Amino acid sequence: MITYVKASNTNSSDNFGNSISLSADGNTLAVGADREDSNSTSLNGDQANDDATTSGAVYLFRYKSNQWSQQAYIKAPNAEASDTFGSSVSLSSDGNTLVVGAQGEEGGVPGINGDPTDNSIPNAGAAYIFTFDGTDWNHQTYVKASNPGDGDHFGIAVALSPDGSTLAVGADGESSDLNGTYALSPVDNDLYSDAGAVYLFRYNGSNWIQEAYIKASNTESSDRFGSSLSLSHNGNTLAVGAKDEDSAATGVNGDQFNNDSFSSGAVYLFRFDGSNWIQQAYIKASDTSSSGYFGASVSLSSNGNLLGVGGYGQNSRNGAAYVYQFDGSDWSEQAYLTASNAESFDYFGNSVALSPEGNSLLVGAFSEGSNSIGVNGEQTDNSAGSSGAAYLFRFDGSLWKQEFYIKPSNTESLDRFGLSVSLSSNGSRFAISTERESSSATGINGDQSDNSASSSGAVYIY
Repeated sequence: MITYVKASNTNSSDNFGNSISLSADGNTLAVGADREDSNSTSLNGDQANDDATTSGAVYLFRYKSNQWSQQAYIKAPNAEASDTFGSSVSLSSDGNTLVVGAQGEEGGVPGINGDPTDNSIPNAGAAYIFTFDGTDWNHQTYVKASNPGDGDHFGIAVALSPDGSTLAVGADGESSDLNGTYALSPVDNDLYSDAGAVYLFRYNGSNWIQEAYIKASNTESSDRFGSSLSLSHNGNTLAVGAKDEDSAATGVNGDQFNNDSFSSGAVYLFRFDGSNWIQQAYIKASDTSSSGYFGASVSLSSNGNLLGVGGYGQNSRNGAAYVYQFDGSDWSEQAYLTASNAESFDYFGNSVALSPEGNSLLVGAFSEGSNSIGVNGEQTDNSAGSSGAAYLFRFDGSLWKQEFYIKPSNTESLDRFGLSVSLSSNGSRFAISTERESSSATGINGDQSDNSASSSGAVYIY
């Protein structure tokens, strides 16, 4: 570990680290704290009050002159209680464009840059785009679904293409019964509760425009399509997880239309052909099982031809991760990965991050229970239940192999280290978060030893 990162206004239950994103060069880190309570509505505003419970915040850190420092404290321009700004975060490759999801936001005006003061639809959700001009971060765009609905949770997942020109936003509570892709969302009939949807936006050089409204090819209630997302560098390949999809199919493009394996999960691959978004593949685990939650996490390589998938309930509840490759015609499974100390309910695969080059895969297991500290320590002790761990795998040209078993520098029970993970381009730098770490330290490399700020959260950079 090289850096231990805390918020500049650490407080109990802020969940600092519930979402993280590291730029491709590894020099910019965005950290969400979706339960932070300040009522500030400006960049670098007042952090000290707690007048807007769970309004949420995001913290930007930069690495410069061989050290990390906090560059910005970011709030929504319409911050209000229960908005959970920071539910999800995603950075462009150069670290100069940031997207933040706020799944609890209540605006009812559809589209781009509508009235931010409207509060007519509870938990409709929103996304916010910020840009860095070389000196300051600025709010650029307020993004809503074209069909905002009660409980849609638009913004529960966001994915910005590394080139910063394409944005995917998941709304896993969206409830229409439609299948396939559309230019804009038709009238939402709300027949399939929590079926889920994804919205695609492109930047045309001046404005963000909604390009597509995307549904699963087998839409059904409670599938939560859009609960995880990833985009290729050019924004023309999209992976969508639906962790509660129920089919018992295995492998690629199997039978989608049975419901014999409750919450087994699925992943859907879409390609943009220059005019339309087309579903290219429907992917299930090779060992599909009920409550496998395959697709709880997804991550694409930069070229869109490699895909990492986590299924934290697979492998008899130990969890598993999968790597798929595209050969120009078809997708196929390249690797099936499990932890070196796999045990039931470790939830290995709750998070995955594939390096843009596609040769490194970082996997979180937030309920792993060893009391080890640091890298490649003792794995067999289970005296620190749900302390969490992460595992780094490398591809040597023919096989994927586990290279590192990673624990924090202050391992403690229930911290859930590995909740969110992120990798730089070649996998040489990575970040791992724990939303329940409880030190009251602030800033960089503070005192890790006290536990007076329960579930304040922390991030560790390696």
